Amino acid sequence: MSAIVQQEISAAPALPPAAALDEVLRHASPAEVIAAALKIVGRAHLALVSSFGTESAALLKVMADVDPAIPVVFLDAGWLFQETLDYRDTLTRQLGLTDVRSIKPLEETLSREDPDKELWFSDPDACCRIRKVEPLARALKPFAAWINGRKRFQGGARSDIPVVEQDGARLKFNPFANVSPEEIEAIYRLGNLPPHPLVAKGFLSVGCMPCTSRSEAGEDSRAGRWRGKGKTECGIHTTPTS
Repeated sequence: MSAIVQQEISAAPALPPAAALDEVLRHASPAEVIAAALKIVGRAHLALVSSFGTESAALLKVMADVDPAIPVVFLDAGWLFQETLDYRDTLTRQLGLTDVRSIKPLEETLSREDPDKELWFSDPDACCRIRKVEPLARALKPFAAWINGRKRFQGGARSDIPVVEQDGARLKFNPFANVSPEEIEAIYRLGNLPPHPLVAKGFLSVGCMPCTSRSEAGEDSRAGRWRGKGKTECGIHTTPTS
C-alpha cells in the first residue's frame, strides 16, 4: 500500500463512511484497496464474492497475493455450467485459497417457488432472487464488508461505480472499478492464470446456463446475459444485503 493511502487509512476511524473511504481509495491499486479493506474490517468480517466467471481469476489472484485466507463466497445457484464448477476448483487449488464457501439456495425455497425449474423462463428476476440474492444475504450475515469484481468498462449500471460504496449496513469494495481490460489481461499473463473454459467457445460473461449466451463481435462483455429479457443484473448488486 502506498504511504499516502496507509497514512490516511491508519488515521481513519473504524468502519468509516463509504464516501470517506472512496475519497481515500479512488486512485488506489486493486491490491491497495483489498489490503485497506482487510486492515479496516479484519479478515473475520470481510468476504470476497466471486462467480468464478470469465474475469474472476484476476481479482482472486490479487486477493490471494494480499491474503489467501480471506473468505470467498461462491453462489452455486443450481443452474451453473459444469465448466464453472470445475474452474472454481482449479483456481482454488492454483491460488491456494483456503476458505471458499459454496452457498446454495434453500431446498425448501426451491421446492415452494420453483418446483419445475422453469422460473428462469417466466420470471428471471424471481429466479435470481431465490437462487442468488437471498443466498448471498444469508452468506454475508457474519460479515461487515464485502469485495466484488465489478468494473466500469463493463458498462450499463456499472459504468460509474465508486471504489467503495455503502450496501445496506455493509461496506462494499470494488477494487477493480478503475481497471482496464488490458490490465486484467496483464494479471492473467503475469500470474499464469487459466482462462474460464467457456471463453474459447465465445462466452465473454458466464452466469447460469439458461440465461447465458455467446456474445457477438462488437458487443459489450455482458451482452450475452439474459439476452432478450430486458435485464442486465441478477440483483446482488442492486438489492441491499442489509
